Amino acid sequence: MSTSLAALAQWVDTVARLTRPDRIHWCDGSDAEIADLRRVMIDSGELIALDPDSHPDCFLHRSHPDDVARVEHLTYVCTRDPEDAGANNNWLAPDVARARMTALFDGCMRGRTLYVVPYCMGPIDSPMARCGVELTDSPYVVANMRIMTRMGRPALDRIEREGREAIARGEPGDGFVKGLHSIGELDPERRFIMHFPEDASIQSYGSGYGGNALLGKKCHALRIAGWQARQEGWLAEHMLIVGIESPDGRIDYIAAAFPSACGKTNLAMLIPPERYRRAGWKVWTVGDDICWMRPGADGRLWAINPESGFFGVAPGTGPDTNPNALAMLDRDAIFTNTAITADNRPWWEGLRQGQPAVDWRGRPHDPANGPAAHPNARFSVSARRCPSWTPHAEDAQGVPISAIVFGGRRPGLVPLVFEARDWQHGVLVGASMASETTAAAAGAVGVVRRDPMAMKPFCGYNVADYFGHWLSFDRSDLRLPRIFHVNWFRKGADGRFLWPGFGDNLRVLEWILGRVRGEADAVDTPIGRLPPASALNLEGLDLAPETLAALLAVDRQGWHAEMLAVRDYLDSLGPRLPTRLRRACEAVIERLQAAASDRASAPV
Repeated sequence: MSTSLAALAQWVDTVARLTRPDRIHWCDGSDAEIADLRRVMIDSGELIALDPDSHPDCFLHRSHPDDVARVEHLTYVCTRDPEDAGANNNWLAPDVARARMTALFDGCMRGRTLYVVPYCMGPIDSPMARCGVELTDSPYVVANMRIMTRMGRPALDRIEREGREAIARGEPGDGFVKGLHSIGELDPERRFIMHFPEDASIQSYGSGYGGNALLGKKCHALRIAGWQARQEGWLAEHMLIVGIESPDGRIDYIAAAFPSACGKTNLAMLIPPERYRRAGWKVWTVGDDICWMRPGADGRLWAINPESGFFGVAPGTGPDTNPNALAMLDRDAIFTNTAITADNRPWWEGLRQGQPAVDWRGRPHDPANGPAAHPNARFSVSARRCPSWTPHAEDAQGVPISAIVFGGRRPGLVPLVFEARDWQHGVLVGASMASETTAAAAGAVGVVRRDPMAMKPFCGYNVADYFGHWLSFDRSDLRLPRIFHVNWFRKGADGRFLWPGFGDNLRVLEWILGRVRGEADAVDTPIGRLPPASALNLEGLDLAPETLAALLAVDRQGWHAEMLAVRDYLDSLGPRLPTRLRRACEAVIERLQAAASDRASAPV
């Protein structure tokens, strides 16, 4: 397979002359191709075939022990004007960045194969989808891109068609995102990821780990797509998309933003409690990580999941937390940095059955060496394998969004759920999100950091401009979703979680949908609208009244301190911060000050 698009052919030739691979392979995405790739990786030790009886066509990959997470400190956005990248990104001038990367790529693929991976982010026939091509020397990347994107001949056909149409309009014929990746020598000091949003290109070197190497994921679908979305009037967000079907047969779709490892996948694949299932409630999975939203002709925001698979965190995934995920992981999956059992099955902390025999580094398991599976161990599997997957995930026009939910991992202060007063306040709620850090990123774990819209590591341009872009949707011709904030992770004085979480989160979503439909009551507080205790369906849930009171309590003094910190954070973003957002913050502070005579309130 090759291409008739001159711009693509010339780029591949230029990269090949620089990297000097032994051969070039154009990926077609076929079954025969993946079978050959698997054989190559098994022979080289890059993949380990798992038990074919319990896990047919499942494989284990072990990355280098120093190559297990995103490398935010070596990730750059390279724009001509540093202010366009903003203080939220590391910045390099494009010519400096290209020179650095050219030196690294020079001859780096000697002895290796250069794989040309054409892919489409989103349903192949969707006008909301965008295409790219990743050039990589990693067959592991190819295998994962086949799962995570629409990869191969159909994507190349679309790239060529759009290229011809662009040429006919007198535009350059290279309207696809160009991604260049090499595992290099896995030197953690040279593990760079460079984004060139003005040229719609990405260069990544020195890593074979997921988000650093699968360039269609965070690099394309968030950082580059975010830049394109601002120019074209849509939103590229770090959000799950889930459909909630109520007993009357109505389906409302919710987009929700959570930092990595804070329950996105679990919520996207939620199984209703038994009482809800008997009543006729159903949950449909559209996506668990990325959401592209665009205003439709009816004024609503319509969304697609640009991915076609899940790259989920394995540890913590179990029969109680996410049975739907377990159900899809018994075939056609790639596991990365999990442990394995004596009978060659994948294992990680959170599973009820089996015992680890070999840890994620390939050593005999010894608890003294730490967890058997790396805390950021992953699984890659097709979305269609999920029992709750909906065919509407392939709808070319997307699905209509009724509510947007923000959330984080906060052990205190933040109530179980509250509703923003309006779109402007909702943007502030998203902008002021904070969460404890997790093992998904290199660095300390358990530190509370500000993570606006769960996009801190992924916003590919000045975050102040990003907030302005969100605010630009507040106009009369749009029927915008309502915005909410949830916190499943509030703890009591004994350090235990107050809310049971998992399937019972549907009780909170039911109230959210009730607000969307104008059917649920709310109590007004200085930080937003909360449910009175009577508005939450707690039937069958053993939750003490004092626990519910703690979940819904609004500590006004604590929130006053929080909003002053939010104001300082917003001020740190510089002169591009929208005045409307600063005014929204001041309005919350003023409401808290007006209620200062009450030290705390608990709307129960």
